This record gives sequence, C-alpha cells and structure tokens, in this order.
Amino acid sequence: MSSLKKMVLKSFKQLHRTRLRVFDGDERALTAARLRINDEYNKNRNVENEEAIEALIKYGEDVERELRTQVIQAKQVKPGVFEAKITEDTVKLDNIPYNDAAIINDGISGGQPCCQDQANKK
Repeated sequence: MSSLKKMVLKSFKQLHRTRLRVFDGDERALTAARLRINDEYNKNRNVENEEAIEALIKYGEDVERELRTQVIQAKQVKPGVFEAKITEDTVKLDNIPYNDAAIINDGISGGQPCCQDQANKK
C-alpha cells in the first residue's frame, strides 16, 4: 500500500474517531456525520493526481481539527437552560462583555485625505 493511500486511510479513520467523540450520545448527528464523511471520501475515490490527493488529505485534516476544536453540543436541560459539552480540545476565547457605549476605532483617521483625493488633485 502506497504511503499516500495510508495517509488517506489515516485521515478517514481520524475523522470518524473525532465524529464519535464530538457527537457522542447524539445518534442523529453521528449518522449524518458518518454519511457525509463516507460520501466525501467515496466522491473523491478515483482521484489519481498526487497533488490533488495531498490537498484533499490536508482538507480532511483541517475538517477534523475544526470538528475537534470548534464544534460543541448543547442540550436543553430545562426551558431556557442549556448544558454545553465542552472538551479539553475546545478552543476557548476571551469573552468581552458587550458595551453599548463603546467607540469603535477602525484605524481610519478622519483628518487625512484619501489617496484618491490626492491623485485627483494632480
């Protein structure tokens, strides 16, 4: 078995392992993810160009990382209260409270003319 085939198989298995962890206990999501993974790999089964295969492997790895680090599941435990399943792999960002009076600095200084204005004067 060529090393490229091994890499494809490894990517396929890793995606399925991640699917099992991320959607544990949710049969509907598990089934949908399994079907989607299998469909995508079957759709690209006949690709022979090595560069295209390597790009597809990279894409599969990116999808696996995205699933593992960005997808969380939440279930409603009582009306208006949800419980989220967050793992050690889940990316956690700083939460900045919303401030209605905040002044947004977009980096554009109002006193300087635009480069188009300068070009039109010449």
